[in-house]
Amino acid sequence: MSHAIETIDLKKNYGSHAAIRGLSITVEPGTVFGLIGPNGAGKTTTLRMLLDVIRPSSGVARVLGETPQAGGPALRRRIGFVPGELRLEGRIRGRALLRHYAEISGQVAPGAVDDLADRLGVDLNREVRKLSKGNKQKLGLIQAFMHRPELLVLDEPTSGLDPLVQREFLTMVREARANGQTILLSSHVLSEIQQTADQVAVLSDGLIVAEGDVAALRLGRIRRVRASFTGIAAAALRQELDHLPTLRDIDIDVTGTEPVRLTATIDGDIDPLVKLLARHSVLDLAVEEPDLEESVLQLYGSSANGRNGEVRHG
Repeated sequence: MSHAIETIDLKKNYGSHAAIRGLSITVEPGTVFGLIGPNGAGKTTTLRMLLDVIRPSSGVARVLGETPQAGGPALRRRIGFVPGELRLEGRIRGRALLRHYAEISGQVAPGAVDDLADRLGVDLNREVRKLSKGNKQKLGLIQAFMHRPELLVLDEPTSGLDPLVQREFLTMVREARANGQTILLSSHVLSEIQQTADQVAVLSDGLIVAEGDVAALRLGRIRRVRASFTGIAAAALRQELDHLPTLRDIDIDVTGTEPVRLTATIDGDIDPLVKLLARHSVLDLAVEEPDLEESVLQLYGSSANGRNGEVRHG
């Protein structure tokens, strides 16, 4: 069985600027592949080349066994796409707009559109121009999923969606994978990648600096910690925390009044910190995930500046 997506030394230049500097990835059929990285890394440029929205400067890309240029409209009907900057306007109502998209994309099963609209919570009878950003995004998701394409290419698909709808979207992705569909997901939301992706590639400055599964890439090991407690002076707390090698960016409130407040970043095992704090009277404790861009920059930012910019894991 051929790869769902394959690129070989794919490059894209804009004048003297190299946006993509030799991208080689493979995405297997029936899997979720996460493409992540900081803003300007080249994620959207990559997706646009795979869809023949823009043409590569050099290299090879194959999508569902065909080159995007040769595949033409027939290939694009086999793909569902949500762009990173979705623009939907006009007096047309949502249902009519989706009917128009169905004429382009191909056969849609009876009831599929209404089922997706109910799951995502969008009124298809409203004019598109009157919809909020989140509801326009829901229309974009419906048009991508409604014809059950072989491949879903999703660029920041949950932008503007509330947490409950984001959760439903993740369920839709899992169902698509279970149906044998392939999903290429570009996202800044680490939890989306952690919960859905089988494989991940990290892009930085147009190069893959790491690839593998989420656990191998250690993307979930960096967290922010906030705590407040009583029963210990700030100076004494600082002395205790300095013995934890995984803790950095330590900031302790030194006003001299209780409660003592701590903020820090932990890179690695959180258990030693929890055990240390448990020796004191903890008033509150919050462990937060930094945004995906920060995680990537902290873990792999230096890799892009190394020899050839490539460090691979997994």
